[in-house]
Amino acid sequence: MRAYRLLTGEDDSAFCHKVSEALARGWVLHGDPAYAYDAGSGRMRCAQAVVKDVEGAYAPDIKLGDL
Repeated sequence: MRAYRLLTGEDDSAFCHKVSEALARGWVLHGDPAYAYDAGSGRMRCAQAVVKDVEGAYAPDIKLGDL
């Protein structure tokens, strides 16, 4: 099965580390990153989709971060 995650966070080094950790764990970038201004916090927010091929079938209780 192909698993999909959308990583999100503030535009800072913590977000970059989140994406880097996913890549180190075998996830692959999927599409371009997205950026948006969060008027509530006054900060930029980022999103990056990642995918990973894993064994087994999809189930709604899969913890994607553990794959």
